Amino acid sequence: MRAALERFRFTEFQLLIVPSLMAIVGLLTIFLARTGDTTWTWADIWVSLAYVALLAGITLWFSATGFRGDQALFPIVAMLAGMGLLMIQRLQPELAERGEAWSTLAERQVIYLALGFLVLWGMMTFVKRLNWLRRYKYTWAFSGVVLMVITMLFGIEINGARLWLDLGFIVVQPGELVKVILVVFLAGYLADHHDLLSGHYQLGPLRLPPIPYLIPLIFMWLMAVMIVVLQNDLGTALLFFGIFLAMLYASTGRLLYVLAGLVSFGVAVYFTYELFSHVAIRVQNWIDPWGSPLGIGYQQIQGEYALASGEMFGTGLGFGSPEFIPVVETDYIFAAIGEELGLLGTFGILVLYMLLIARGYLIAIRAVSQFERLLALGVTTILALQTLIIVAGNLRLIPLTGITLPFISAGGSALLANFLILGILLRISESKWDRQ
Repeated sequence: MRAALERFRFTEFQLLIVPSLMAIVGLLTIFLARTGDTTWTWADIWVSLAYVALLAGITLWFSATGFRGDQALFPIVAMLAGMGLLMIQRLQPELAERGEAWSTLAERQVIYLALGFLVLWGMMTFVKRLNWLRRYKYTWAFSGVVLMVITMLFGIEINGARLWLDLGFIVVQPGELVKVILVVFLAGYLADHHDLLSGHYQLGPLRLPPIPYLIPLIFMWLMAVMIVVLQNDLGTALLFFGIFLAMLYASTGRLLYVLAGLVSFGVAVYFTYELFSHVAIRVQNWIDPWGSPLGIGYQQIQGEYALASGEMFGTGLGFGSPEFIPVVETDYIFAAIGEELGLLGTFGILVLYMLLIARGYLIAIRAVSQFERLLALGVTTILALQTLIIVAGNLRLIPLTGITLPFISAGGSALLANFLILGILLRISESKWDRQ
């Protein structure tokens, strides 16, 4: 009994009380706002009860197995995922107008959350060490490129982008897994060639970076970026670029690489704007959505109206009109939160993301090996850049791209990939205990 109490994760368990209560009370609020009927049964909030059961099951399993990793990371994710579940449950009546059963999206999100927890459980149960990922870095890189090529050739096209594979019983987005694969390859390669990449060699009066060792790295990155550009997935291309630059700088500490990367990014943006008409359309829509208020600018304008109508405290959960925003459950769920929870609600969401990202980088700093340090930094950067890109797109600070808000937006592949990232961070956070 005493051993069990010593293993019990009290901090994590207490922190999970808040997202559990939020899920239950939030769904009750949505139910009352929708029906106006104060009588309810437990069946009306079964979605939240199922979610709370998943949270309890994971934290109790962590305690039972003696897991000693970070105790704040999982509750932060639970809060974000719970908010996403509430917003998707809130939006489901509007989705019925698109030909779906009114409960389909919420039920589907619960299923994907359960699968996400299963991915987390599998990661923490069967993957005790992460060094084996380093040994097979080229295999991972090759498999990632193959996945993208298969998607480009045989994938289905939705909204002008060929990003999905139809497996018959399910439609998946391989690019979400490729992001993690790219980080694994970069972490392994940079860890193996850290000293060489940090140095330089002399060519007459010039001090040049070790170009021969950069070529394989740049080649793999360029191949991945070119494929996603051909798939018309420029948001992922931007994400790949940011990950590559952040990890390269973290590994070498050389500002030259950052400057060269920014210059090449500027050149790439110019040529992309000139060569791809859909990029030019997005940029023009970003600059002036009112040029086509009932066409390509409609989504952007409705998103801004939603954010503006939320003011400081919001219209209240269930009392807004997010149904006027097309594809609100993925591209513009942050705007929906801003409308119904106001500036304070969006600020709270951003604080949660800042805590999540800060915790991830702290895990990276405390990692015991160079590979684990770079791996933690890379997967945390995925979450950081995705959040930055989609929030900035909703606020019209940058052109909108097709990237989901981590743990909140509706989606299957993205949610599973995010839980895989969570598992990687939790496993790395425990590595310091394994070596004491």
